[in-house]
Amino acid sequence: MATKIDKKITGYNVVKPEDKVAAVAAPVTAKEPPMAEVIQMHESVERPETLVGSTFKVKSPLFEHALYVTINDIVLNAGTPHEQRRPFEIFINSKNMDHFQWIVALTRIMSAVFRKGGDVTFIVEELKAVFDPRGGYFKSGGVYMPSIVAEIGSVVEQHMKNIGMIHDPEMDESTRQLIADKRAAYEAASAKKNSDVSVVPEAPAATSASTSDNKPKLNAAGFPPGATLCAKCNTQALVLMDGCQTCLNCGYSKCG
Repeated sequence: MATKIDKKITGYNVVKPEDKVAAVAAPVTAKEPPMAEVIQMHESVERPETLVGSTFKVKSPLFEHALYVTINDIVLNAGTPHEQRRPFEIFINSKNMDHFQWIVALTRIMSAVFRKGGDVTFIVEELKAVFDPRGGYFKSGGVYMPSIVAEIGSVVEQHMKNIGMIHDPEMDESTRQLIADKRAAYEAASAKKNSDVSVVPEAPAATSASTSDNKPKLNAAGFPPGATLCAKCNTQALVLMDGCQTCLNCGYSKCG
């Protein structure tokens, strides 16, 4: 079949038989469905007029006045299946002005890290690893804090858990049962030891009173008073059982 050419020929190419075969054999690629427009956290995300957040009170024996830590979140992809909350800024307020400079510096750097986007959960471990050379303290509940910065890191961790950025590994039922059995055995041994010491034969009236005192008292964390600090969960719940240090809170054991 003849083809009429109305335009000027500027070039040509000879089609080889193998080119025709390759053109026929080329698979027809299907069109990819359009992807959902998901907004990720990055520096160019502008701050909305209103943010949601939480305020935590930090009372340390190192400070006369409490610290109030406020963490505000930005809601990304609101109203879609991809909706998520991400920390956007942090403020720390207190009547104590002795540490005003480093507190302001810390909050500005942390807010900059939050706005940078990506995985910002690493900041929790960095803060919790800060130790005060003067020594740490026990907060309410018997949990040891190596410094005030570490407690701020603990507050940030709790906030990230609340918004779903950090998930605690669930302890299986067998581990829970093992911890409960070890605690019951330890408390029974302590009660027996106390009863052997407190029973006085020539004072019958005191014998009945000592029965109620046989129950071992608990420390601030709710564990036996002889418990020491666990290196894993920073709780005074580490006891010596069967020649091995065992934590009655998280199940950690030096013997594996």
